[in-house]
Amino acid sequence: MAEFTEKRSPVFIGSEIYRGSSYGAHHPLRVPRVSTVMDLARSLGWLPPHRFRTSPKAKPAALHLWHDPEYVAALQDAEASGTVSDIVRQRFNLGTVSNPVHPLVYSRPATGAGGVMLAAQLLAEPGAVHVPGGGTHHGLQDRANGFCYLNDVVLGMLVMRRMGLSRIAYVDIDAHHADGVEAGFAGDPAALLISVHEEARWPFTGALTEDGGGNCFNLPVPRGFNDTEMRAVLNGLILPRVAAFRPEVIILQCGADALLEDPLSRLALSNNAHLEVLRALRPLAPRLLVLGGGGYNPWSVGRLWTRIWGVLADESEPDRLPPAGQAVLHALHWGGGGRPPPAPTLLDRLADDPREGPLRPEITARLRQLATR
Repeated sequence: MAEFTEKRSPVFIGSEIYRGSSYGAHHPLRVPRVSTVMDLARSLGWLPPHRFRTSPKAKPAALHLWHDPEYVAALQDAEASGTVSDIVRQRFNLGTVSNPVHPLVYSRPATGAGGVMLAAQLLAEPGAVHVPGGGTHHGLQDRANGFCYLNDVVLGMLVMRRMGLSRIAYVDIDAHHADGVEAGFAGDPAALLISVHEEARWPFTGALTEDGGGNCFNLPVPRGFNDTEMRAVLNGLILPRVAAFRPEVIILQCGADALLEDPLSRLALSNNAHLEVLRALRPLAPRLLVLGGGGYNPWSVGRLWTRIWGVLADESEPDRLPPAGQAVLHALHWGGGGRPPPAPTLLDRLADDPREGPLRPEITARLRQLATR
């Protein structure tokens, strides 16, 4: 198994656009996420200026690399006017409960897309890039889908192809199936797509037997999916498939909604599981792009994505956060909705307690079935 060493300092791509921007008072994405990661990383001294890049806002012409021009124009018009017509709502799935019109309905996703497309350009040379504002894996070519207005993953992969990187492995451990990425690259033999997601949950795609034309490996997992089971999936599916594929670049979508505290799934991972996947994948390609994705508990998502950056930057994680870091977590809130306050362990440290458990027979049976492909 080949191992690679990164040749340059890792890069963090973020933006102040995420600070205070929201999908609306009643939407799960009313909570702060990327700004929390930036603040926590800086409180720890992990984000010096030479490692930080401000995400550009992608221009419409860049988004046309995959997205329908009429849809991109509809997003711009929705931001400018603050509303959409019934025809636009029906045609592009804009102005719905899941995909509302909000003040930055074009600018925020275009910034996320610009960050991932910039990362793709930077990865022309070996290295690692973290874009916590990326990972909008549900966006479709001509409409919004599942809180995702644009698909920055597909756009980034297409830019990588333009940069001469042909073999791309995409690994998604978000709680929800990566349906938009599959729509973009199903059947492409130079792209390997692996999605581990909760069974019987929106978008209700990604069945075990759904292979996308041969290059897609979908593993639906039962509620209560724990660290022990993720380790079995890592060793029984993710690592063998990625190693055999021999990618030039690996993209890891680290959705935080698979964590125990998240309100939009019923999985039970600790953030240690995500880091175990990250560390195991890191040596398998000369280039690594780590994205955010889902995550709707502001404390758990901020802590996870900060830990991810710490691993990429080879920083030493303290057992207990310094006062400045604790202050960042104490200042977070749900933004309404009547949810309970966070457990004390979510306020003074980054690492979760391990959440090991039984390896259930349905997991091992599904892994065996995928191994025969």
